[in-house]
Parts: sequence; structure tokens; C-alpha cells
Amino acid sequence: MANIALTGKTDVGLKRSNNEDSLIISPELKFSLVADGMGGAAAGELASRIFADSAMDIFSAASERTQAETPALIQKAFRLANKKILEHVKNEPSHSGMGCTAELIAFSDEGFALGHVGDSRTYRIRNGLLKQLTHDHSLVQNLVDQGMITAEDARHHPHRNVILRAVGIEENLALDVIKGKTLPGDIFMLCSDGLTDMVEDALIKEVISSTLSIEQKAEGFVELAKLAGGNDNITVVLCQVL
Repeated sequence: MANIALTGKTDVGLKRSNNEDSLIISPELKFSLVADGMGGAAAGELASRIFADSAMDIFSAASERTQAETPALIQKAFRLANKKILEHVKNEPSHSGMGCTAELIAFSDEGFALGHVGDSRTYRIRNGLLKQLTHDHSLVQNLVDQGMITAEDARHHPHRNVILRAVGIEENLALDVIKGKTLPGDIFMLCSDGLTDMVEDALIKEVISSTLSIEQKAEGFVELAKLAGGNDNITVVLCQVL
């Protein structure tokens, strides 16, 4: 397996009373995730935790895996979480509408595979170039894609929090799976929109390219989001290829 350094941090932010985000950093199993719950305090928190627990169950049972096997495991984790959330809502109708956005990345000797649903994001910095690997499943992203608004307009749009895909909302979950090679020095960043709504890409690039340790970078991202207002829960996971 590739040698990966992992770190992560989550914070309630400055405006919320509870944290509906979940994260896992598992150096042993070479995978990490960020999930951002929705559907109200108790339900959102539960949805993101169901996703995290489901992924841990799947990857714990497949600690030895090849790059070719990894995408199927990611799909299995998302499907299991989707099924469990739907079953929970069936038994607890008061939690109707609960779900989560999610990023799940897993590494092998050959590279990485990434599962993505919603408007949480994954970025990669390689040779000084920052690239957003995921595409937001949101109303404002659709408007940007159609040329109706600019990316800057999207940051302040009144409907910027309208999500078009999430785990636990529909029986047939549409999942993006992204695969690629890793190079020594690559840093992958998974984060909830509590970070990207507050911190622009130029500043993300500046921090992630700095000589700080990845632990210091994760701390720095949370502090920057809070300095900008901390309107939502903030969660960031950093994975560095050594």
C-alpha cells in the first residue's frame, strides 16, 4: 500500500449549536471521509454518522485490496449508508428529509479512488497546481454550468445551499466515482461546504502549498473559516502521499 499521511479536524463553527459533520481518518485502512449531515440537528448528525459507520464496516472487512477493487468498495459503502438512512426514516418518519453529502477517498499502491455526492468537495494539489476533483451537485453549480451565473455569483446566491444529490434521499443513489494515479507530494483535501463557503480557492491554494505540517494546515483551514464568519460546521481532511 502507498504510504499516506492523514489528518483531519472538525469544528462546530460560530453559528451552529451542534456539529452535523462526521469524518474518518484511517491510516491503517488507507481511507478517509467527510460527511455533512442535513435534515435538522439530530437527524443530520445521525445521517453523517451512519455514512461514516457504514464506510468503516465495508473497508474494515476488505483491508487487503487492489486499486481495481477499490471503486466497488466505495460504491458498496455509499449504497449501504443510503439503505440504512432510508430504513431509519421509514421507522422514524419525523426524521424525513435527513441525509448527507459525502466524500470518501481510498488509496492503494497504484493510486486513489474517490466517491462523491453533494456539495462537499475534494481538491488535489500537485506540483503547485490546485485542482477541484469533484463537481458540486447543487442548484447554483447547475446555473454556473449553464452560463446563467458566474462562480462568484454562486458564492452569494440565495439558493446556494440547495443540494440536488445526497445520501439517504432516494433509493437509487447517483454516485460520482473518480479514479487516478498518485504521485509523491500529492495532497488531497476533503472538506464540507462550511469551509469552501467561507474560504476562497486562492487562499486554499496558499495554505495547502505552504511549508506547514498537514496538521497545522488542517487547523489553519478551520481558523480561516471561523475568521470569515464560521456560518456552518467546518470539516477538513488532508491526505499527503509520502
